[in-house]
Amino acid sequence: MKRAISEEAYERAASFFRAAGDVSRLRLLARLADGEQCVTDLAQAAHVALPTVSQQLRLLRAEGLVRRRRVAKHVYYALADTHISDLIESALEHATEDLPDDDE
Repeated sequence: MKRAISEEAYERAASFFRAAGDVSRLRLLARLADGEQCVTDLAQAAHVALPTVSQQLRLLRAEGLVRRRRVAKHVYYALADTHISDLIESALEHATEDLPDDDE
């Protein structure tokens, strides 16, 4: 039997999807699924300005999708937990599947 899901949990989950629903942020999450990375490296890989990546990461962090740690002048980001990694992996796997025929 499934446990009851609170309205607050639905709202929080919807916030996750809104945050991850932007293509640029989804790409960042997919890169972080490979492991922790420095903000500078993420910006270079995405060919995006550092402030833009920092802003996107700030939003993802506010929604609890990523965590950060500071080492001297460098800030490293990683996915918050395996649930987020599984969610991103499942979404991208599903997106690469062939669409089912409506007649089936």
